Amino acid sequence: MRPLLYSINITLDGCCDHRAGQADEALHRHHAANLAQADALLFGRVTYTMMEDAWRLPAQTGARPDWMADWMEPFARTIDAAKKYVVSSTLERVDWNAELVRGDLGTAVRRLKEEPGRGLLTGGVTLPLALAELGLIDVYEFVVQPRLAGHGPTLLAGLSKYIDLKLVSRVEIGTGAVAHRYVPKNAVIRNGKR
Repeated sequence: MRPLLYSINITLDGCCDHRAGQADEALHRHHAANLAQADALLFGRVTYTMMEDAWRLPAQTGARPDWMADWMEPFARTIDAAKKYVVSSTLERVDWNAELVRGDLGTAVRRLKEEPGRGLLTGGVTLPLALAELGLIDVYEFVVQPRLAGHGPTLLAGLSKYIDLKLVSRVEIGTGAVAHRYVPKNAVIRNGKR
């Protein structure tokens, strides 16, 4: 069974607005490594469209856009090539190496997790809340940025019950960000997988 990793950047005061973080080379390398270790990405509509707008490379040339720093290119190439599943009831179609996920979320995601492979990676705010409620997230990674935002949105706002977690790793990244990885306390880990 493929584990589902939820990874998100947050500020010290819990803001998970993607514009509140500090993007640097080390952070991009960290997230590119996460992407490369997953068989596929699982996005909600908002995260999918935001990531496609930001990271889709031109189909004709595959060239890096002028605005993109050299050190961003490995992340861009990795996410551009990744298989993507998009959970949406409003999108009519997707491309960018993606397919729509329809129907019951729990059933659909369990089916994706049952496929052979190394893992699935998700990010964003709304979809991960629904996945956490269903108990489908195997690993939580919070990349805590050394910044206070003073605003939201906050992580997993509206969660209906406590989810007790156990810290399994802590890695310092670049200019002060720290990636904390947790698994649900009741998780049984075998051969590195839940």
